[in-house]
Amino acid sequence: MSLRKGANVWAEDKDLAWVPAEVTDLGNDRVQVVTSSGKKIIASPKKLLPRDPDADHGGVDDMTKLTYLNEPGVLYNLERRYTLDNIYTYTGSILIAVNPFKKLPHIYNAYMMDQYKGVPLGELSPHVFAVADASYRAMISDQRSQSILVSGESGAGKTETTKLIMQYLTYVGGRAAGDDRTVEQQVLESNPLLEAFGNARTVRNDNSSRFGKFAEIQFDKNGRISGAAIRTYLLERSRVVQITDPERNYHCFYQLCASREDAEKYKLGHPREFHYLNQSKIYELEGVSNADEYVRTRRAMSIVGITQDEQDAIFRTLAAILHLGNVEFSPGKEHDSSTITDQKSRFHIGMAADLFMCDVGFLLSSLCKRSIQTREGVIIKALDCNAAIASRDTLAKTIYARLVEKINYSVGQDPHSQVQIGLLDIYGFECFKLNSFEQFCINFANEKLQQHFNEHVFKMEQEEYQREAINWSYIEFIDNQDVLDLIEKVTYQTDTFLDKNRDYIVMEHCNLMSSSKCSFIAGLFPSMPEESSRSSYKFSSVAARFKQQLQALMETLNSTEPHYVRCVKPNSLNRPQIFENQSILHQLRCGGVLEAVRISLAGYPTRRTYAEFVDRFGLLAPDIVNTSYDEKIVTEKILRKLKLENFQLGKTKVFLRAGQIGVLDSQRAEVLDTSAKRVQNRLRTYIAHRDFLLTRAAASSLQAYCRGCLARKIYLAKREAAAASLIQKHVRRWLSRSAYLQLCTAAVFIQASIRGFLTRGRFLLGKEHRAATRIQAQWRMHKLQSAFRQDQMSIIAIQSIWRRKVAKRELQRLKKEANEAGALRTAKSKLEKQLEDLKVRLQLEKRLRISNEEAKLEEVAKLRSIVGALTVELDAAKSQTAHECNKNAMLQSQLESSMKEKGSLDDLEKKNASLQAVIDKTQKESDYLIKQLNDFESKYEQLQKSLKSLEEKKSNLEDENLVLRQKAFSMSTKITSPKSNRPGSVRQISNNYSGADVLSFIEPRETPISMRHTAQSQALSESRLSKLTTERHQENSEFLSRCIKENLGFQDGKPLAACIIYKCLLHWRAFESERTAIFDHIIEEINGVLKVGDEKELLPYWLTNVSALLCLLQRNLRSNGFINSASNRLTFSNGLSGRGSQVLKTTRLNAGLEDITSLIEPRYPAILFKQQLTTCVEKFFGHIRDNLKKELAPLLGSCIQGKISRGAKSSRSPNGGTQHVPSNQWDSMIKFLDSLMKQLRGNHVPSFFIRKLIIQVFSFINISLFNSLLLRRECCNFSNGEYMKSGLVDLEKWIVNATEEYAGTAWHELNYIRQAVGFLVIHQKRKKTLEEIMQDLCPALTVRQIYRISTMYWDDKYGTQSVSNEVVAQMREMLNDGQNLTSNSFLLDDDLSIPFSTEDISKAIPVIDPMDIEIPAFLLEHPAAEFLGRHAK
Repeated sequence: MSLRKGANVWAEDKDLAWVPAEVTDLGNDRVQVVTSSGKKIIASPKKLLPRDPDADHGGVDDMTKLTYLNEPGVLYNLERRYTLDNIYTYTGSILIAVNPFKKLPHIYNAYMMDQYKGVPLGELSPHVFAVADASYRAMISDQRSQSILVSGESGAGKTETTKLIMQYLTYVGGRAAGDDRTVEQQVLESNPLLEAFGNARTVRNDNSSRFGKFAEIQFDKNGRISGAAIRTYLLERSRVVQITDPERNYHCFYQLCASREDAEKYKLGHPREFHYLNQSKIYELEGVSNADEYVRTRRAMSIVGITQDEQDAIFRTLAAILHLGNVEFSPGKEHDSSTITDQKSRFHIGMAADLFMCDVGFLLSSLCKRSIQTREGVIIKALDCNAAIASRDTLAKTIYARLVEKINYSVGQDPHSQVQIGLLDIYGFECFKLNSFEQFCINFANEKLQQHFNEHVFKMEQEEYQREAINWSYIEFIDNQDVLDLIEKVTYQTDTFLDKNRDYIVMEHCNLMSSSKCSFIAGLFPSMPEESSRSSYKFSSVAARFKQQLQALMETLNSTEPHYVRCVKPNSLNRPQIFENQSILHQLRCGGVLEAVRISLAGYPTRRTYAEFVDRFGLLAPDIVNTSYDEKIVTEKILRKLKLENFQLGKTKVFLRAGQIGVLDSQRAEVLDTSAKRVQNRLRTYIAHRDFLLTRAAASSLQAYCRGCLARKIYLAKREAAAASLIQKHVRRWLSRSAYLQLCTAAVFIQASIRGFLTRGRFLLGKEHRAATRIQAQWRMHKLQSAFRQDQMSIIAIQSIWRRKVAKRELQRLKKEANEAGALRTAKSKLEKQLEDLKVRLQLEKRLRISNEEAKLEEVAKLRSIVGALTVELDAAKSQTAHECNKNAMLQSQLESSMKEKGSLDDLEKKNASLQAVIDKTQKESDYLIKQLNDFESKYEQLQKSLKSLEEKKSNLEDENLVLRQKAFSMSTKITSPKSNRPGSVRQISNNYSGADVLSFIEPRETPISMRHTAQSQALSESRLSKLTTERHQENSEFLSRCIKENLGFQDGKPLAACIIYKCLLHWRAFESERTAIFDHIIEEINGVLKVGDEKELLPYWLTNVSALLCLLQRNLRSNGFINSASNRLTFSNGLSGRGSQVLKTTRLNAGLEDITSLIEPRYPAILFKQQLTTCVEKFFGHIRDNLKKELAPLLGSCIQGKISRGAKSSRSPNGGTQHVPSNQWDSMIKFLDSLMKQLRGNHVPSFFIRKLIIQVFSFINISLFNSLLLRRECCNFSNGEYMKSGLVDLEKWIVNATEEYAGTAWHELNYIRQAVGFLVIHQKRKKTLEEIMQDLCPALTVRQIYRISTMYWDDKYGTQSVSNEVVAQMREMLNDGQNLTSNSFLLDDDLSIPFSTEDISKAIPVIDPMDIEIPAFLLEHPAAEFLGRHAK
């Protein structure tokens, strides 16, 4: 093939076989091409094939019309037509049919058959009807038998194509005159019959023919169908007893199992119950109903001519084969013997014998024994288990093969017919991973048919050459390449060749079946000749028989005129519009299509009519075309001019050798290129001249337009200049005026500002003068006052010295007058005055305390009165119960006495019944009173608890009252303290100093000099002390803030933050301070950290720290230490000096941590801080509980919703085998509880709090699930009860794993939902009485709740009913009565209270020693933490 740059070629591809490409570069022995996908390939020129760029996009209907008849041309032509649903294509007289894998009813109806009737082959589009019509017309015109060979691989559509050919032949053949039977209908209905007994599901096809079929449709002399004969080849007998997954056995077995009456009659069940069918798990075919197919098979049998008795015998035989396959053998008592395994096998062999209508012992003997004829006589040989199983399978295969043979002869035949049309539907070439004896025989048959096909194609080629009268040398065409490929490429598994080739007949089996009482079964096994019956086996060869049948078939085909239909499977997925190139190319090669192409290439493959040739290649010699009108002469002259020699001129066509058409196309392309260049040159010249004229005209128009634009532009410029002058004049005027006005405004503003500035200066100057004058006056006054005070002090000192001297003299005198009572009376009067003041304050305090105690006593009295009333009611109930019991005893005694006295049985029975009624009524009243008594007792216990809590509140109020009294007492002490003669100076000193420092100013007369020096030193250091105190408080606050903000964690289970805060407060004596803000600072910092951070992580941490700090305060602070605080403020004696006061102050300030084990007497801020900590503990616990409830609510909702959504999917097995497993919602809840426990224990939350928290959480779970159960009817069913019961089991396991230390009584909190669920899942609810339900099943539930559950319950699994109508009526009567009901609601309320007190916390939390902790290093760096480091050392 000559190549040039730009030539269109086909290139080989691994995936697509061939791809279109274009030559881009030429080398010595390599060519570079670019495929249609843009991929560049370097290939050898020998591996490239020419491609026609002008090929029709819809393809050609005959492959011989292709410009280049080669593999890729044939392949892509089929693909183009397949894309457009044109599934039929000719290759000469051969029809290629591509399976569309979808319904195309519009091309197979009666209208299409009428269109193809009598039309020559090739006039209309390719169709299977055209081939059938051609064979029918040839048979009528030539009076010669025809044959149509349909071939292809499994799934290519051979069977459907055969059906269509039969359908068309019955359409054109019609019904024979005078025939009572509808033979054409028998022919058509033979297809489903043969498919039922000869087709099965394979890996590649759901309806694969497992035998070759040659159907001869017989015609009379008028062309009417008169009969039919069907011959089969190589039925796959081994499939009866052995199949592989996912294949199936023959369809008839599954159809029989799907029948209803016949299956019951023959004791058949589902196919999975039979050994010959359950070796594969495929029992149904997609879109196929076995029951419907069984009815269709029965109908086909009736139409074909099989009587009802024969049909029953056929299906009885099939059922017997299935039962025979279930017979199993075990070793017998003797050596190498076998016997029936169990009772099940005995049942099946009995059923098989009954269906075969033979003796069961004879059947068993034929399976387990063999007879050998010798000279001495007959020897009976026992068979072992394997041999018995082989004998069983041999019998099943033999019976089925003869049964299928019998069915094939059922179609009516015409012995007088002289012409017929044979339809050969035979398996195609097969190549699997494991190829066995069947594939060898199939491929051998295909090879013989391929040889016949090649000879036919070669013959057609010769006939074509003869018709055209061209010179052709007759060469014998012999090619064995396919056989070589078969030997080289296909591997056969020869392990079972001999066994599968062996086709022996067991005489015992023949004798057994011949003895059958069923004439149909006995007819399958005619009596054997006497010489043949001497041996137990009659050996024959499957291959020899198959070869004989194939030879007969070939002789039949050679005596007929063949027509070929090659079926192609487009893809292995059995899906429409998928075209797999490699697979199709393989089928074309195996099917002989490409072989026909190769035969054509051996001669003159390119053929064109003279008109087509001249039309395509006349441009190579236009002078010759114009000189003559004879197209043949023109064709010859063109070929001679081009110096081509390998051609022949026929009558109507020109024949070219392979490659000549490429030379012609190449020269044609060169001529077209030259012509195209000339046309392009002329066109470019024309376009350039036209563009020049257009440009010149455009330039003239453009110039005129430009001149007009310039003139208009000049005019506009002049007009704009005049307008600009006018506008400038007005603008200048406006600017000048604006500048003038702005200048005037600015001048006025500046003047006003200056005047204001001067005025304000003068005013400020006068103000400063007045202030200076006032300051001077004040300073002068201060100097004068200071001088006056200094003089006054000096005078007072002098006076004091003088008075002291006078006093000493007076003292000496008074000593002498020791008995004088004046001084004593004076001292007494002072003490009496002080005593009166104390009495007044004591009376005031007593009144306040009495009023508070009276209020508390009133509240306690009310509670006690309620308790007393309840106690009275309780006693009355007890007495009433005792009275009823006595009454019952008395009635019983009366009954006994009356029975003794009276002899009349009827009267006694009546009285007994009346007394029994009275006893029952009394018993009910007694039960009601006992129940009321229990309720009163529970109420009494609740009131006792309430009283205890009130007493605790009372003690807390007393503590607060004492704190308030202490504060009031201290304030009154300050107000009523003795005043000196100088009220101004004493009040100023008392405001600046407190405590012992004030004592130095109480007696100024005795120590005037020391008082003066002390006052001077205090005045000098006042500012410095206040500054130091402020700085120290600031450092302490910063240190505590850092301890709170930093997550200090835990050390040996002790919270570091709480221990450090307690040690700091203890060291700083904050608990003994009367006034301090450190406690409020701590509370604010804790709340601030919780607001900023993640509450979920911080709340457990601070619950642990705050509760630990509260316990430390509870255990180390005195509960009534503040009562003695007034004693610290008693008036000191007159003789106490200032120095003693200073020593007391220094001793108190330097007190350290020397006595931390002793209890501390707290002041009011410490007690308030303790109450704040208690509030924080309750708040943190409540927040954690509320957050948990918020997170649990969606989980509980998803549990309920999840079950409702899955409710329709639950099984309804009567035996209750299906159990609901908790879904992921319950698992999510368990995971949530695990994470909660992990978080709480990770933060060392005391087990007391964890226990209380878990109990309240499970109480919330109980309330939520119980209320959802009672509010939603879809939840109140049996399946939901099982589902919730399984979830409760998981919760119980979690509680057990959590231990009682952390879970406590959490399981008892689920009482309501557990009892409700238990009621849902019990069986036989209608047999339960109301007393059993209330006492045994649901003791915790009220009548209203039980009534709600009973009326809403529905069984979605077993369909059972709820409680009986009598129980419902009793509950309704109790609800209407309403006396015994404590509440009108059936729902449960959530408990939002805090389930503990401060004393509970102190008792439950273990003792914490804060002294042995190790302080973190980064805290010791703070100045306020130095004492912690010293204490640690």
